[in-house]
Order: sequence, then structure tokens, then C-alpha cells
Amino acid sequence: MVVMGRVVAPYGVAGWIKIQTFTETVDSLISYSTWWLAKDSAWIERKVLEVKVHGNVLVARLQDCTDRDQAFSFRGHEIAVPRSELPKNQEGEFYWIDLVGLKVIDGQNRELGVVEGVLETGANDVLEVKGEKEILIPYVNDVIIDVNLKKRHIVVNWDSDY
Repeated sequence: MVVMGRVVAPYGVAGWIKIQTFTETVDSLISYSTWWLAKDSAWIERKVLEVKVHGNVLVARLQDCTDRDQAFSFRGHEIAVPRSELPKNQEGEFYWIDLVGLKVIDGQNRELGVVEGVLETGANDVLEVKGEKEILIPYVNDVIIDVNLKKRHIVVNWDSDY
């Protein structure tokens, strides 16, 4: 499962939920007719009956969720889709989830740490790297030299003192 959002609250009284997405665009979840929801890793499948963009969040109505109390019970649940349903990446493109856990090394083969997460800053994405200390590394062409998923590492043009 690839987590793509989280239920933050009920929306209205008819069983709708409000969703904070973790995707590049707020409408990325709209194309999936089924979502998987989980809290504490117990995934349940729900058919999406209606979904629409509402400002910078999504609102949706799910199968078997017909009132505010039922919608409230989903608060805090993560929303995911199976990895097999995601669009295939183009050459040189990676899903954030693929980068988490990769070792980060500099051009001199010194290990800087492991990618703990990816932040979206508006200007560019930033790798959160945890090693001896936490380092924030911009995900831009001048800095990211190579991403190798098979070797499970990222080579960067970065000094640990930055």
C-alpha cells in the first residue's frame, strides 16, 4: 500500500469525509474508485462513491458511510492505494516512498545518512536525511547526482557541513 492521504474530519452530516492529501496535486486520489483506509495497520477497502476538490483538500463519500458519526469514525485513518495501481514512472522519476530508506552518500563515498522523508517546499522537494545529525538536502539537479533503487542509495553533491 502507498499512503496518499489522511482523513482529517467529517464533512457535513451526510457521511462525507475531509481528506488531506500527500500527493503532488490535491486531485491525485480522484481517479481511484477504491481506497484502502487504515489506522494502526488494519487496512479496509472502501468503494469511493463521490469525491471532489474543496479548496486545498478533498471531500469524499465512501461506501457504507452514511452519516456524520460514521464519517467521524474514519478520522485519523490513512488512505492508500495498492502500489500496482500507481502510474508507471518515467525515466528519472521516483515516488517519494521509493526514496525513503535509501542511503545517501556524497561524491567521496562518505555516508551522510538515510532518507527519513521528503518535504515539499514549493520551490523544490527536500530530502530529510538522518545520520550523525539531521541534514536537509534539496532535490535539485545540481545536488542529486544519481538515484539507484537497486543499490538502495542516492549519490549527492553535498557536504555534511552544509
